[in-house]
Amino acid sequence: MKKDINILIRGIYAGVMIGIGGISYLAITDKVIGAFLFSIGLLTICMYDMNLYTGKIGYLIGSKASYIQELITTLIGNFIGSYLVGYIIRLTRFTSYSTNALEIVNAKLNDHLLSIFILAFFCGILMYLAVNNFKNNKHGIERIIGIFMSVMTFLLCGFEHCIANVFYISVTNMWSLRAILCLSIVILGNTAGALFIRFYDYKIKK
Repeated sequence: MKKDINILIRGIYAGVMIGIGGISYLAITDKVIGAFLFSIGLLTICMYDMNLYTGKIGYLIGSKASYIQELITTLIGNFIGSYLVGYIIRLTRFTSYSTNALEIVNAKLNDHLLSIFILAFFCGILMYLAVNNFKNNKHGIERIIGIFMSVMTFLLCGFEHCIANVFYISVTNMWSLRAILCLSIVILGNTAGALFIRFYDYKIKK
């Protein structure tokens, strides 16, 4: 029980960091700079050993069955943290963030499901690569560059990240059955992408 609570709390913290990254992205007019600043979220998560679903799901390959429970708990924590940041920021003077996020959310929710899955699949690949590079690369600057390059690529390409999407939907308060359906597809896509590249890393490369 204590372990599950710890996993949940570390998941909430990771969700908060993704939310802060999302705020940075919405606050900057220049999308390249905004994507660069968004990366602080994943960098902090990796440096402080927080739990992020998209960074952990790939390691399902090679793990015990009990790892599934850890992933579910992590995902719940991520949702809580990201949702809270999106909700709280609406209570501040930065109401323009909701307006900026509206265009992003409309594009996501009006997309067709196959497109959402494919875009989430590519994001899943990038998130695994970013986290795995940080875990296994001993050179500090290369670890950091890997995170910034992966995060900036997924944002500038418009790929779908499930926890970031929770933040955007929360900021705009556009929760609906359609939003939940799209979010579910993003989770599946992120999962498939991470497992796809993890399979290469775990089975084929070796």
